[in-house]
Amino acid sequence: MKKLLKLTAAILCTFSLSSCEEAEKILLSTGLTNEEVIQGLKTALEIGSDTSVYKLSQLDGYYKDELVKILLPEEAQPIYGVINSIPGGNLLLENAIQSINRAAEDAAPEADSIFVSAITGITITDGFTILNGGDSAATVYLNGKTYTPLLNAFSPKIKTSLSKPLFLNTSAEESYSKLLNAYNTASLGGLLFPEIKTNSLSEHVTRKALDGLFVKMAQEEKKIRTDPLHRVNDILKKVFGG
Repeated sequence: MKKLLKLTAAILCTFSLSSCEEAEKILLSTGLTNEEVIQGLKTALEIGSDTSVYKLSQLDGYYKDELVKILLPEEAQPIYGVINSIPGGNLLLENAIQSINRAAEDAAPEADSIFVSAITGITITDGFTILNGGDSAATVYLNGKTYTPLLNAFSPKIKTSLSKPLFLNTSAEESYSKLLNAYNTASLGGLLFPEIKTNSLSEHVTRKALDGLFVKMAQEEKKIRTDPLHRVNDILKKVFGG
């Protein structure tokens, strides 16, 4: 075992001085092998990503979670301040918000295969950096590896979901359009308050959906790091229990 620990530390030392110091510290104090560290981190990420994707893809996964609930785009934020002046405004607003969250819930499963690919590629150096990082170090790593592929995968799915009936047989695009039209009509051509001209709704929902996904993943990772009850198998207990 000592030979294996020294060999692992030596391998990591070839990358950087900090890697060398961290490797020696971890290996000598816990007796973990590099294989165990990588296996533990992959397991933690697999559990965290599976749980996050599952939760967010359920009905109300985004909509009823205030931490990740998707609201109107920034340019449409003035609607909140004058909603009472719009006939039926509160209902129109809630329909629009619920519909765009439904689109995000519809797209969430697209993340599964992308996460699997990134998790498979974790290296020894990545592993020790993540292990020694903060409560969300693995999530930050996965964000860096997957954000662009996720954006590319979510974007067409979100766009399709926004255009199909998801709530009261009305699409999110239609609900949002009705809300904006009512708001702009109530503005009397901009006399009472400025009319709203919006950018791409699908781009806004896509980015907010991904932000929410990584927020949930960070929560799951922290549970594994800090709560023994969430270390559901032996490798997680060994890697994160020290």
